Amino acid sequence: MKLLTKDSGLALDVKAISEDGTIEGYGSVFGVVDSYNEQVEPGAFAASLVERRRKGQTVKMLWQHDSWQPIGVWDDIAEDSKGLYLKGRLLKDVSPRAAEAYGLVKEGAMDGLSIGYRVIQTAPHGDKQGVLKLLKLDLREVSLVTFGANERARIESIKSILDRGALPTVREFEDLLREAGFSKSLATAIACKATPHLRGEPEAKADDALDFLKALRG
Repeated sequence: MKLLTKDSGLALDVKAISEDGTIEGYGSVFGVVDSYNEQVEPGAFAASLVERRRKGQTVKMLWQHDSWQPIGVWDDIAEDSKGLYLKGRLLKDVSPRAAEAYGLVKEGAMDGLSIGYRVIQTAPHGDKQGVLKLLKLDLREVSLVTFGANERARIESIKSILDRGALPTVREFEDLLREAGFSKSLATAIACKATPHLRGEPEAKADDALDFLKALRG
């Protein structure tokens, strides 16, 4: 079977990188239809992770899906309610490429995570025509990539939050502003200003904030 790749639809949170090279983020997000018209389902990675632990194998951390360029180790990989959570270490004192990746992530020049996997089991989506549900995947590697954030997946994720009548987190709101064309500094400033609304603080009018966000999404 061919090895496939897919990005998570979320940018790696730059604040999640520490001085020792530890990074964390999501390699995949559940329940979001991506630009491939595919939707990863909860439990898709469970069997693969169990099997790798049983065999003493690891999920590789690569640079740009290049099997010749490992740049670190994933110490913690697990499914949670959101998706495939990862925490690992860039071996910046061992690999020059890892040191480069560390610097790029820290400065915000690289912020993508992307999984490399083989498809084991799929099924048509019962409610969305033309969408394929990924039920079981064999996870092989998770890479740091330059263009990891899937634009459609990120926007669809925010839309689904709004359609439920809820508000996104401050970070999700900032990401939405970036997708809308705002600069990083301006998006951050606007998101900070909107923080009381997004957190539902008593003095903020949540309905006003929700209307404003819905107008932004188009």
